[in-house]
Amino acid sequence: MFVLLFVCHIVKNYLAQHLNTKVPLILGIWGGKGQGKSFQTELIFRVMGVEPIIMSAGELESERAGEPGRLIRERYRTASQVVHNQGKMSCLMINDIDAGLGRFGNTQMTVNNQIVVGTLMNLSDNPTRVSIGQDWRESDITHRIPIIVTGNDFSTIYAPLIRDGRMEKFYWQPTQEDIINIVHRMYEKDGISRKEVTDIVSTFPNQALDFYGALRSHTYDRSILKWVEDIGGTEVLGQKLLKGRKKEKLPVFTPPKQTLEALLESGYSLLKEQQLIMETKLSKEYMKNAD
Repeated sequence: MFVLLFVCHIVKNYLAQHLNTKVPLILGIWGGKGQGKSFQTELIFRVMGVEPIIMSAGELESERAGEPGRLIRERYRTASQVVHNQGKMSCLMINDIDAGLGRFGNTQMTVNNQIVVGTLMNLSDNPTRVSIGQDWRESDITHRIPIIVTGNDFSTIYAPLIRDGRMEKFYWQPTQEDIINIVHRMYEKDGISRKEVTDIVSTFPNQALDFYGALRSHTYDRSILKWVEDIGGTEVLGQKLLKGRKKEKLPVFTPPKQTLEALLESGYSLLKEQQLIMETKLSKEYMKNAD
């Protein structure tokens, strides 16, 4: 369902001028943390041959008033130039938009927040006429570029921006089958079978997708430490990695062979750290005498 909606949104926006209906410019994909929203979109971009222009929530604020809004318009026009100059489909993707625009507790909306919201609303209403400060020209027509945004909680975003007509919304909550398929794709090049992936997911249920990605990263630790020993230990590490990197050839790093046993061992280690964080409330210890 997610893939079909995503593909449909891209196609609808490129066919918008031929359709006798209102087409929302923005697709909002929201759901729990680490559930593979960005990973899935990257796979779809690759399959469809889409060249995305990507922004993060950290670029939605600046010490200069108006800068983030201008940046969004510039990136939107850059995506349009990709279509025009390279003949490739493109889109503007903003990751974790609620982290930059969401209202949490007593946080206040800044001028830049207002300008960013207004910019996105204006793009949705006028997707082919985008100013970045220059004088308007009748011939200056921008390609309509679909916008993809991801986030965890869209209820924190200014309501008129996410209304129907401007933004299509999809709540991404992967099923067990979805999780197995995505994790299998992560480990495809490592030779991990689908059955082994199913065993891993069953052993560590109710985990976010980024947990299963962290398993693979964790298995590299021993190999990296072995490589450090091979180049002379931690004492010469800086010299070897930085100053000497052009003068002498460093030993080749051999990635560890991924096995079910190694991944399960990494999983138990990560699970232990999770439990330790939940059980050890150091902040309460630090603050218990503050009153």
